[in-house]
Amino acid sequence: MNSIAPTVIDSAELMGTVVAVQANFYQVRLEQNSHSTEHQLLLCTRRTRLKKIGQKVMVGDRVTIEEPDWLDGRGAIADVLPRTTELQRPPVANADQMLLVFALEEPTLDPWQLSRFLIKAESTNLHLCLCLNKSDLIGEIQQQQWQQRLNQWGYDPVFISVFQEQGLDKLLNYLQQKITIVAGPSGVGKSSLINKLIPSIDLRVGKVSGKLQRGRHTTRHVELFELVHGGLLADSPGFNQPDLDCQPANLAWYFPEAKAKLERGNCQFSDCLHRDEPNCVVRGDWERYEYYLQFLSEAIARQAALQQSPDEESSLKLKVKRSGKKQYEPKLESKKYRRRSRRERHQTLQELYEDRSLEDIYQEDR
Repeated sequence: MNSIAPTVIDSAELMGTVVAVQANFYQVRLEQNSHSTEHQLLLCTRRTRLKKIGQKVMVGDRVTIEEPDWLDGRGAIADVLPRTTELQRPPVANADQMLLVFALEEPTLDPWQLSRFLIKAESTNLHLCLCLNKSDLIGEIQQQQWQQRLNQWGYDPVFISVFQEQGLDKLLNYLQQKITIVAGPSGVGKSSLINKLIPSIDLRVGKVSGKLQRGRHTTRHVELFELVHGGLLADSPGFNQPDLDCQPANLAWYFPEAKAKLERGNCQFSDCLHRDEPNCVVRGDWERYEYYLQFLSEAIARQAALQQSPDEESSLKLKVKRSGKKQYEPKLESKKYRRRSRRERHQTLQELYEDRSLEDIYQEDR
């Protein structure tokens, strides 16, 4: 951690951005001022007042610092500035955009899985940049086919190869002077990409399982990393199937091809779900319409489950099959499988002993 001289920054106007959170400590990147051309770091705690009012401090928050200890590089977060955006998964505040990273091969790009991630990303209302890694593993014709296909979906992907260092300069143009959340399934090269963009850090890189063609989770928490030419990247833990927690009525707006149809005209019914309603402007011949119906069915089932009583909801769990079919199953009652305490076992044995003694007395009386 860099040490800071007391004369470099006026502590009365000390502000910064939280770049990492671990337990009750926050690493804050201080803002530049007229006296310093470098960003400094302070390890901070949160004032008790913020804890009492329930003010959570997230990665990406802009905060004010008081009582800095320049020799030890420590301070205390006095206040959290209003947020422009806020995500819960990953927990990041004030993000400008999302960089969705997928691999074209190893693992093979799956349109259904890609669509789930795209829908989840669209629901955040952040600007979305789609990045396809490992382009060196496919031919030029295949790349053109994916380009045309995704253009029909409403996306203009950036093709890169971290291994061959291809397309990274073009990608950097999208990232400068912004807070970007890097997301995507495990094993597609997110950590490798960040290692290339920011050589000063060394993130753990996992391998792809040969049997399942899935990556191992190497990122355990969210942290912001500074790009050389400005901007911050938030690496988030990888997961292979994001939850679709949107409202059924909003789902169509998260498909760019369906959104374009809705912007050109309205359906006959204001609550149209675009399935079999008459005079629907969305229903029709577009590639991902079947995906839309699968995701819609899942969203409706989830909404119905949430409307149940808390006891009923807590006893169910949602399972989504690869085909998109979903079903709610009862959760196992964990109490049945817990190991009984020593005291409980002793009481049971004592009761058996007493019952046995009574039986012996009864036999003797006879």
